[in-house]
Amino acid sequence: MSSNTKRIILLIVVAQLLLAVAILALPRAVRALPGDYYLRLQHNRLTSGVMGLITTPMPAALPAPAATTIGGNPAGDTQAALNIPGLEDDLIARPGTTPTPQPTRQPVSSSASSLPTPTPLPSPTPMPTATPRATAPPPPAAYTIDGLGVVIQGFNNCGPANLSLVLNYFGDPTTQADAAAYLKPNREDRNVSPWQINDYVNEFTNLRSTAHSGGNMTILKQFIAAGIPVVVEKGYLPNEEEGWYGHYLTVYGYDDTRQEVYTRDTDAGPFDGSARVDPYDDFLYWWQQFNYTFYVVYEPGQQTLVDSIIPAVLQDEMSMWQYTSDLAREEMAADPNNVFAIFNLGVSQTRLGQLTGEQSYYEAGAAAFDRARAIGLPPRTLYYEHRPFMAYWKTGRMDDVLTLVDAMLATPGGRYVEEIYWYQGHALAAEGDYLGARQAYQNALEVNPNFYLAQQSLDWLNATFFGG
Repeated sequence: MSSNTKRIILLIVVAQLLLAVAILALPRAVRALPGDYYLRLQHNRLTSGVMGLITTPMPAALPAPAATTIGGNPAGDTQAALNIPGLEDDLIARPGTTPTPQPTRQPVSSSASSLPTPTPLPSPTPMPTATPRATAPPPPAAYTIDGLGVVIQGFNNCGPANLSLVLNYFGDPTTQADAAAYLKPNREDRNVSPWQINDYVNEFTNLRSTAHSGGNMTILKQFIAAGIPVVVEKGYLPNEEEGWYGHYLTVYGYDDTRQEVYTRDTDAGPFDGSARVDPYDDFLYWWQQFNYTFYVVYEPGQQTLVDSIIPAVLQDEMSMWQYTSDLAREEMAADPNNVFAIFNLGVSQTRLGQLTGEQSYYEAGAAAFDRARAIGLPPRTLYYEHRPFMAYWKTGRMDDVLTLVDAMLATPGGRYVEEIYWYQGHALAAEGDYLGARQAYQNALEVNPNFYLAQQSLDWLNATFFGG
């Protein structure tokens, strides 16, 4: 065999080896790309096919519970939850302070034949619930706020973008970049909650803010008629390929005759100053997926006006979460397989557990989350709402916590949600894996250095198990 032939064979072998290495390394390299580049490759006609071969698509739903539950607790899968400092309160850390842990302030379609038989949910001690009536006068039949600007959001930046939109309306010059620099210092961070935004406004601006769940059209109309835009958190399905997301919209107009809501959508537009228009029914369908959560920004002198619009039942934490529990049960009575109504019930019951310390609320929350998972819950739901981790942790179901953690970390954006790592640390600590727990808390702080709850948990872990 000639030397030239040997060289050619060697080159072919080396080329094949390099190609094999590239094929093996490519999925990891793609997963490491910033989120906006990742999406651009998916949407590009030249690369979308390759992306489909080297990446795992977003699953259709979260994994279902592995065992039938009784009272929210499957036999053989319970461990005592450690008393780890840093009760979740969804607030951002205030510079120069050490926050004290405190209680929080605060439909996916499927064929009927494939749906499981609903499991009865535990019913904690009932609480009286007031009817959500405001003292403000009835709103007019139609109203649109003038002077609201237009903001085009950056990647995954609807929270800071909508916040800057309403701040600018009231004369505050904060940009979405300014807000994002604190609310999500890691550009890839997938979630900024309304409660974080609320705290940011009250701490760092001269304006005021208040955030609530359990909103309705009357509340929106009264705020709009008073000249105050309302930011709502809602479900969002840009296309079937990408799947379901959470999103923010700024509502600034309505018309009862046309049954239409007028909003600014910082992601989908339009961006020419005209409104996004949604029928009332469509708007409520997507808003329900986030427990009818909203926040408003307003001037300090408007406090009395704001208090007259927000019903008393929503101004108290206990009554608000009891009211949203009752609302979810009403929606479940109308449609027993309304997965977001079931999920909202779990969120509200877990919130009541955090406020009262009553274990039956956590059990009711865990049972509701079990049912929602059995029906089919969009995986990204846990980017934005983390009460399933809390309910399972508080009921000693560490396997369920870690199952959901693994499912989220397998998604493109899950590794950029600090709360997922935080609960992973809790579960690992409960199982005695203190080194793993320490790494999980450190991962949470890498995603968001301002997530002080993870710092509290890490400090406790180091002091308790590693001598400081």
